[in-house]
Amino acid sequence: MRRAALIAALALTLGPLGPLGPFAPQAQAETDPATAAEAAAKQLAAASEALTEAEGARNRVKALTQTIKAYEQGLQAMREGLRRVSVREQTLARDLAASEAEIAQLLGILQSMGSAPSPVLLLHPSGPLGTARSGMILADVTPALDAEIAALRTKLTDLTLLRALQESAADTLRRGLTEAQQARVALSQAIGDRTDLPRRFTEDPVKTALLIAGTESLSGFASGLSEIAVDEVPGSLPGIDDRKGTLALPVQGRILRRAGEADAAGITRPGLIMATPPHALVTTPAAATLRYAGPLLNYGNVAILEPQAGLLVVLAGLDVVYGQAGQVLPGGSPVGIMGGAEADADGILPPGDAQSANDWTETLYIEIRENNEPVDPALWFRTDKED
Repeated sequence: MRRAALIAALALTLGPLGPLGPFAPQAQAETDPATAAEAAAKQLAAASEALTEAEGARNRVKALTQTIKAYEQGLQAMREGLRRVSVREQTLARDLAASEAEIAQLLGILQSMGSAPSPVLLLHPSGPLGTARSGMILADVTPALDAEIAALRTKLTDLTLLRALQESAADTLRRGLTEAQQARVALSQAIGDRTDLPRRFTEDPVKTALLIAGTESLSGFASGLSEIAVDEVPGSLPGIDDRKGTLALPVQGRILRRAGEADAAGITRPGLIMATPPHALVTTPAAATLRYAGPLLNYGNVAILEPQAGLLVVLAGLDVVYGQAGQVLPGGSPVGIMGGAEADADGILPPGDAQSANDWTETLYIEIRENNEPVDPALWFRTDKED
């Protein structure tokens, strides 16, 4: 009972802090921000090494494609790690600011205890009994004050370390962004130099222009694709029906709207729309013939792939399209790059959830057509786990 009364007396003396108050250690997050940032930095370092090795690789397109994918994963991990560091730093700063009055009171108590002569502290106006009681209270109060001081010191140290980590992670992110752009430039050059891809047909530019001019819909354009092919090799690539439902999505991103879901204007489309980071690399989900590459209607730049006879994969909204119509692209080959202005390290820390996709500003439209009829892309792609 006496112990409880002394603790209550201490609480009245120190205010709402309690034994540890706002400086009580919080439960550790599932992923420590420092650990997440360090892991992301290692991913970016590995990507940097891969970029150096890709320059001398025999298949530079494949090596650079893998390198850019590694950069995309590392940059996304670094962004999320940096967000977590920022959120934790803001939380600590708010806690300290909210407890400013209690901290000042605590420091005042410590200053009073430190400046008063020892004999005065040990004497009490009511005599020896009061002096004994005050000594007992002081013996109980001191450990609680020590705990308050230790907790405050821990918070201040954590705040300093998080701010230093934030600066270091931002520098790493800037370097990663620069190197990723270098890899994209090198990839464009390697694709321009590539001469080893087989061709199934040659595109007739006049027929292509006429088809585009006379087209009012994606369906109408797709139905006339065979008209633009000259000297087409008969047959088809090996079928991919056995991979139905397991194809990887062609870009790093999140699904914004699935097939048939209305947008803000109430418009529905038979394909799905993905949000992607700026300059994200778009790749072929399987080996395919490139049936068309270029601007189309209001879809922006479009790539239309034919993995097997009667099956078309339409990728719309690209900034840059790679390849020429008629070429056969291996699975996982780059087919284009998304547009957008990539945010630097100072622009990727929006407040809120660390999983926020606020920096994923671009959209890719994906449509699957079987025998020129649209079908739900979820029937072909693995959409339960988005990158």
